Parts: sequence; C-alpha cells; structure tokens
Amino acid sequence: MLDYNSVRNRLKDMLAEMTRAYESINPTKLRARADELAAQQNSDGFWEDADNARKVSKEMSQILSKLEKFEKMLARINDAIELVDIVELEANEQDDAALVQSVDELAEQVEGLSLATLLSGKYDSLNAILTLHAGAGGTEAQDWCSMLYRMYTRFVERSGWTYTELDYLAGDEAGIKSVTFRVEGDNAYGYLKAEKGVHRLVRISPFDANARRHTSFASLEVMPEIIDTSEIEIRPEDLKIDTYRSGGAGGQHVNKTESAIRITHIPTGIIVACQNERSQIQNKEVALQMLRSKLIEKKEREREEEAAAISGQLKKIEWGSQIRSYVFCPYTMVKDHRTNYETGNVQAVMDGDLEGFINEYLKLSSIQK
Repeated sequence: MLDYNSVRNRLKDMLAEMTRAYESINPTKLRARADELAAQQNSDGFWEDADNARKVSKEMSQILSKLEKFEKMLARINDAIELVDIVELEANEQDDAALVQSVDELAEQVEGLSLATLLSGKYDSLNAILTLHAGAGGTEAQDWCSMLYRMYTRFVERSGWTYTELDYLAGDEAGIKSVTFRVEGDNAYGYLKAEKGVHRLVRISPFDANARRHTSFASLEVMPEIIDTSEIEIRPEDLKIDTYRSGGAGGQHVNKTESAIRITHIPTGIIVACQNERSQIQNKEVALQMLRSKLIEKKEREREEEAAAISGQLKKIEWGSQIRSYVFCPYTMVKDHRTNYETGNVQAVMDGDLEGFINEYLKLSSIQK
C-alpha cells in the first residue's frame, strides 16, 4: 500500500526547494529588465542596428525562457500535489505505480532546474565552442575522438540545443583527429565547461586483430562564445593568417577554393581554424571569434589557477590526469574522477546521457566556492 502522506511531503519539499530557487533568480528584477528590453524593441529605429537588435532580442528570449521554466515547474509540482488526492481516492496499484514514477521524474527535473541557479558565472549563459583532440595512439585514439563527438552531439540534441561544426580534421584511416563545433543554447557554456579535460577509454580494440585491450585518450576544450569585441583586444600585427583548401570525410567538408582560414595568435601561440562557412571572409570572422573566446578562456583559467595557488588547491593538469574513465572491458563503467559519480550503463552515456555527471560537478563546484 502506497504511503500517500509520504508522497505529499516529498512533493511539498520539492515545492519549497523550487520556490527558493525561483526567488534566487530575482524574478522581479528579471521582469523589470524584460520591460526595459521591450521598450527598446518598440523604439524608433531599433531594428536598423542589426547587431544591437540581435543582442537585445537574445537577452529578452533568455529572460522569458528562464522565468517560464521556473513558473511551469512550480505549476507542475502543485498539480502533482492535487493528483495525490485523486489517486488516493481510487487506491489501485496501477495508478500508485504511475504516480511514484511521475514523482521520481519530477524530482530529477527539479534538481536539474535548481542546479541551473548555480550557473551565475560571467560567461555561463553564453553559447559554447568545443574542440575535441585525439590523443596519441593513431586510429584507436581517433576513433575514440569520433565516439566522443557523437556523444556530445547527442547530449546537445537531448538538451534541445543546436550545434554547428566549425572545423574538422579526419583521421588517417578512421575517426577524427580533431573537431571544433559551436553549441547554441541556454547556459550552454555553464553546463559544458564541466566536461573540459581528458577522457580515457578502455576497451577491446576493433582495430587489433589479436583483440587486445587498449587504453585511449582524447581531450576536450570548452570555451564561451564571446561576441562582444570590447571584451578583449586583438591587434592585427599579432596575427598570422593562412588560407587553405577545406578537406575531410564527406562532401560537406570539401571545398574546391582556398576558403578555409587558420589564424595564429603570435604572442600566445594559440591557433584556431574554420572551414565551415562558404566564404573566406565568413571563415575569418568565425575564426577571430574563436580566437577571442580562447583568449578569454585562457585569461579566466590563469585567474582561477592563481586563486587556487593562493588557497593551496592547485592541481597539476597533464595528459595523464583524466577527468573521466569509460571502461568497456573487462566490465562496463563510466566514472568521473573529480566527483566519484559513476554508472554501469556505458551505452546510455555514449548516447548522450551526461546529466548526472554534469549535475554532480555543479554541486561539487558550488561547495568548493
């Protein structure tokens, strides 16, 4: 027999948690800001400045989306509390099981939305630019890189976001040597920065005729997409710009003209490339945007490392210090070495089920702050 009072109390706890989270985003202030933006949109000549119009419209959309998510969740919890009374009157096992399942699902969603309030960093609300690099190991590592690319694009789709491939370097025989892609969505950088680091794979290699176990590595860089050019100055004399012909696996990666752009930032040695756009000018614009993002990310990382060194928390980051291991053999497990969160459902993870890992990282980060 289901304990209906226990279910009610659980839902009331969820309602209290969601109310606190809602208040933490200061909805009154957000609505006031939305009114300001609406006034700007209705002003004369507003749409003549396309860049500013896009910026204002994006901010407005993000504010309204954030408010709607919280308000809908609060309404769903209240509806669920009323549903308990209805199910209790019927008191049959089938309805009880459905109720428990729906409350469990609601609890996961409440936790996720509550954790989203932790994304208060300067760049957390921005889109993200991700770059995957295959580690040493030839075809095996390049295949692992392509598997991670699939995993992250599946996660992006599950999250209701979109992605655009910016640069692609195919593997020698299979897989990918490196790939850069932009992820567009609410708080994309805030969530995906949790994935930055080295990812380790242990499996029986499909490329080994003797079916031996191999360990492969791939690294993921995550940067915020910086649109505001005033964020950081890039001097033309500090740039080395090369053009080349696009190439890779598949017709979408091949271009008959030298439209692809590679930019080297001489003072830092940072290199970015873009071959996705149709013209050299467009590829240059995107590459400069990527460079700006990398320079901002570098600046932020140096600031964080300096703060960590002062507090004695700095850890050396090197190729062997992977953030996560994916074991396919002799057993199945994915384990995050920062939070100790793990699961035995490797296939679900490779299909983009990363919410548990990201949520645990956000919890840990909030505690360490």
